[in-house]
Amino acid sequence: MGGRSRHLRFTAGVAVVAAIGLVGSCSPQPPPDDFNIPPVTEPGKPSPEAPSSPPLTAAPGAGELIRYRPSVFTTDIINKIPYGAADSYQVMYRSTNVLGESNAVTGTVLVPKAPWIGEGSRPIVSVGVGTRGLSDDCAPSWTMSQGWDYEAAEYVMMLERGWAVAVTDMVGLGTPGLHTYEVGREQGTAMLDIIRAASQIPEAGLDPKGPVGLMGYSQGGTTAAWGAQLEATYAPELDVRGTAAAGVPADLLAVAKALDGGPFIGLALMAALGYDTAYPDLDLAEFMNERGENLISRAESMCITQFDGISALAEVGNSWFVDFLNDREKNPLDDPQWVKRLNENRIGTIAPAAPVILQHARFDQMVAYPQAKTLRREWCDAGANVTWRRHILAEHVLGMLFSLNENLDFLADRFAGRPVQDNC
Repeated sequence: MGGRSRHLRFTAGVAVVAAIGLVGSCSPQPPPDDFNIPPVTEPGKPSPEAPSSPPLTAAPGAGELIRYRPSVFTTDIINKIPYGAADSYQVMYRSTNVLGESNAVTGTVLVPKAPWIGEGSRPIVSVGVGTRGLSDDCAPSWTMSQGWDYEAAEYVMMLERGWAVAVTDMVGLGTPGLHTYEVGREQGTAMLDIIRAASQIPEAGLDPKGPVGLMGYSQGGTTAAWGAQLEATYAPELDVRGTAAAGVPADLLAVAKALDGGPFIGLALMAALGYDTAYPDLDLAEFMNERGENLISRAESMCITQFDGISALAEVGNSWFVDFLNDREKNPLDDPQWVKRLNENRIGTIAPAAPVILQHARFDQMVAYPQAKTLRREWCDAGANVTWRRHILAEHVLGMLFSLNENLDFLADRFAGRPVQDNC
């Protein structure tokens, strides 16, 4: 009876997330689109001789705008009426994967139609989105065009402040191949390179030397935090004024172990798929039993903001990693090569050059709170300027809501040139 009760509580929880996302069971699928096919053959899964430590420098051509076109951004899920106060552009641009190789990534750039009336150039905020899933119909560029992007209100709030907004689809959402979910280094490079690409859109009128902000929650917090760590060496020409990162899964080993046996273990299994896609020296299938193989097959076409995705997560909820393994004594979380790759993407080893606001919900049931405290300590010890906020009466979804306005105000102050005193 206890297992059934936990299952029902989990189902109710994810139903709330689905309602916030305004997503139904009959969400349309993106049609075949040549725009998303890179113009040249991009590297697939590289050779097993992968570098032991991913580089922090950009691959040749990183940030180059490959192509762009006008697109639709709408918050109208019924009639798809475009949001009238901004121009929307879908972009494909070059970036750098986790092994230091050139790749192609898509995304969407939003620019207010009203002239910028603040001092200097119009700011641009690069947004890392929260967890969507692994399938192409989870890509932000698609959900933004259909009116069911669950972070659309956030984009509108930025546009109303006069800021341009750049939303990367990250690696494998929209473009060929599986999404490298929670591989933080290449989420960070994709976030920085879309800023470079946005300023190359002639009609957008964005200044390549204008002020930049980075922002994200949950998976997007990973993206923003890695962008903050990388910008000084990877994209030093960008004028990054500040980063707003919240609900950050800084240490995936710690997050995964906290999820093991709980209702949201499916998120950790998605991350395992993301790492298996990004790194040629990891072989997830080697560890998996038939149940695990079936889960992998299903997850590759899953969006967690659609009811089929919610159903899949509910089915695996309250399982343990060992339930999906051939050998209960051989767990990827204990395998030296897996641990090495996960640690290469652990956040906290590099101090961001620009000020950061870091926020976390005290009772976050998806992204463990203790590892967020560790991230704060490590960044502070390394000399970063960190404003820390703990939301005592919040779990993961409320943490997203409670952190939003403070994130926006923090970036507004950085764009205005106001000083910030950290509370390390």
